[in-house]
Amino acid sequence: MTIIFDLGNVLIRWQPRALFEKVFDTKEEVDYFLGNVATLEWNEKQDAGRTIAEGTRELIAQYPDYEREIRIYYDRWTETITGPIAGTVEILRELHATGKYRLLALTNWSHELFPWARKTFDFLALFEAIMVSGEVGLQKPDPAIYKLLHDTYDLRGYTDCVFIDDNLRNVEAARAEGLDAIRFVGPEQLRGELKKRDIGVG
Repeated sequence: MTIIFDLGNVLIRWQPRALFEKVFDTKEEVDYFLGNVATLEWNEKQDAGRTIAEGTRELIAQYPDYEREIRIYYDRWTETITGPIAGTVEILRELHATGKYRLLALTNWSHELFPWARKTFDFLALFEAIMVSGEVGLQKPDPAIYKLLHDTYDLRGYTDCVFIDDNLRNVEAARAEGLDAIRFVGPEQLRGELKKRDIGVG
């Protein structure tokens, strides 16, 4: 049995608002900036392999009035990571301790930023391997990244695999590729879903 974890907002909490609530004076300003300027779609291009410098340049050219805040996005990026999700880390440790499961991770993350995560979160060492979108130039929900994961780690048609992700778009794409996929809502919900599959967690 192979269990494949997403990382962001499954094991590691990522909240851009946590940073920009310190930068802007009002909730409305935060909402506007993250909803219209430094959007998830823009950030995803860095996750897919575009350099931070290039992404920053492009966005400043579009929104010169927000140059300061755009630069802050990556200059103070670690402030968007608010810590591990303890309950999910506990599940990961339990699974690892059984010695019965292959543990892989598949994450949308910039190749320039992920080394910091590896150094910061010791539990990432519990994975046999982590496929990082920015390192392979593909990202979820592109079917090609699931195929690459399958072929790289010899997952044999996904017949004995479970995939966990908080993003419904990624879950649906995984299911379309033949994966048994769980949409992560919280650690206790995940624990229940794993128990339904007779996967060894207490």
